[in-house]
Amino acid sequence: MLGAMEFSEVVRRRRMVRAYDPSRPVPPGIRDKLLANARHAPSAGFSQGWGFLVLEAGADRDLFWSVTTEEGEADSWLSGMTDAPLLIVCFSHKAAYLDRYAEPDKGWTDRDENRWPVPYWDIDTGMAALMILQTAVDQGLGACFFGIPPEFIPPLRDAFGVPDTFSPIGVVSVGYRRADQASPSLRRGRRGADEVVHHGRW
Repeated sequence: MLGAMEFSEVVRRRRMVRAYDPSRPVPPGIRDKLLANARHAPSAGFSQGWGFLVLEAGADRDLFWSVTTEEGEADSWLSGMTDAPLLIVCFSHKAAYLDRYAEPDKGWTDRDENRWPVPYWDIDTGMAALMILQTAVDQGLGACFFGIPPEFIPPLRDAFGVPDTFSPIGVVSVGYRRADQASPSLRRGRRGADEVVHHGRW
């Protein structure tokens, strides 16, 4: 395990890792730190409308892959991902936000979803996932955030007893890195600041 890094180094080193050493489990102390830091992500109204399904046991991880992938898919782009010793499924809980903003100190008298310009329950859970990704780098591990296709969400709920009020926004795989191939998408290069940053006017 590496020592704690400077924040700028964590940002520089972060990348999506898709191959892991299956013989090296994530130490419990690091797992707990990943989740503790996720819970320190910002959330609107301090609603904290998220939930994390932690899958470490081999049988649980095998069940996850069996209900979220097509047969044979794990032999292609997921071949290294299925070796990850830790999976953290990140769920958003919209009801927590609607309830929170109907409380007296927020000034709204109903739970109307149309009041929200964007789904902050998903955004905040995404920020929690980023905290997991960055903490993994800081602890000398690799991690990858990936989504669950909509057709596999009902089987995921059934397999793990997830309430309908929680929606999976993605999964973070975590483990010790094994040599892997860089994503072909990286050939596109990082867009320059002059393309994405606008000072004063667009």
